[in-house]
Amino acid sequence: MTRLPLRDDLRGRTPYGAPQIDVPIRLNTNENSYDVPDEVADAVLDAIREEVRHLNRYPDREFGALREDLAVYLGHDLAAEQVWAGNGSNEVLQHLLQAFGGPGRTALGFTPAYSMHPVIARCTGTAWIDGRRGSGTDERDPFDLTPELAAAQVREHDPDVVFLCSPNNPTGTALGLDVVTAVYRACRGMVVVDEAYAEFAREGTANALTLLSGRERLVVTRTMSKAFALAGARVGYLAADPGVCDALRLVRLPYHLSSLTQAAARAALWYADVLLSTVQVIKIQRDRIVAELPDLGLHPVPSDANFVLFGGLDDAAATWRGLLSRGVLVRDVGLPGYLRVTAGTLEETDGFLDALADTLLDPPGAALSEPAAEEPGPESDAEAGR
Repeated sequence: MTRLPLRDDLRGRTPYGAPQIDVPIRLNTNENSYDVPDEVADAVLDAIREEVRHLNRYPDREFGALREDLAVYLGHDLAAEQVWAGNGSNEVLQHLLQAFGGPGRTALGFTPAYSMHPVIARCTGTAWIDGRRGSGTDERDPFDLTPELAAAQVREHDPDVVFLCSPNNPTGTALGLDVVTAVYRACRGMVVVDEAYAEFAREGTANALTLLSGRERLVVTRTMSKAFALAGARVGYLAADPGVCDALRLVRLPYHLSSLTQAAARAALWYADVLLSTVQVIKIQRDRIVAELPDLGLHPVPSDANFVLFGGLDDAAATWRGLLSRGVLVRDVGLPGYLRVTAGTLEETDGFLDALADTLLDPPGAALSEPAAEEPGPESDAEAGR
């Protein structure tokens, strides 16, 4: 690769990669641990089977039926022309930066947050600005982001695109809508609220869909990878002013959503109540992790997502290795003293808590290898596949 005429800004960089290790308990990439139920799988197969007969034709370029179904699912009186979809929310984010970022423009995010925001920004030639989070007024959440702090940084840097993550990855905390409105007022550019984990939020947590009316520069992105348990299907989407969708048509590749993807997503949405039935079960295990980790002398951050960030570790990398040696894979997020664990099934949570207690009592020696394929620093703070 060193002999190829690679872009200068890509030289020396390493590709993103979360460890994919075959262990009994994998809780590192925030996947839904529950398989797709048989009745939903059958419906998806039926929908795909119908489309296979017509694969000689290009798919619906406007994916109109899927947009209609997504608008119905989201509610809030959204219309189909306010919805956009892509192959995972990462492609949706890429479309946004292709349209509103690019060379000579900047994007601002508040670290630690979703690691793909700066990666996608760089890949589109958008300069990235690392914003900061405050120490917070809640000792259980040292990564708090207040409206005043966020808006001040927007005014300081004057970005073209601002990313907010709610619930935030890797901390799991949801933003108050006052943060979103403060940032929107301070920003002349686009404000993107990444709500990949919105379905897991605690009861009473507001989401940014309620703010869309009258705010043409506000965008809310979602995914079907997490709550819908469709990480392998690669479907993400957004809601925004219809003008935003018009802008994205200028940068998307023709026929970017295959007929099979559209069919699978629509079938899943028809069974949304069945697929989302695991959300409450996952939330129970998440809250259990938050409740039990203090008994081990650790400090979990209260979570509105399907994962828990926990601190208080003397050596996070050593704890990571100890868990792995016991068949449990969690995420080293690059924050000193912290690890992140996905909330899985009852059995997976049992296994994680037991392995963690054993590891803290008997930490591994230095002979075990470092976490494989983990990027150093705060950019390793999240999975890249949603």
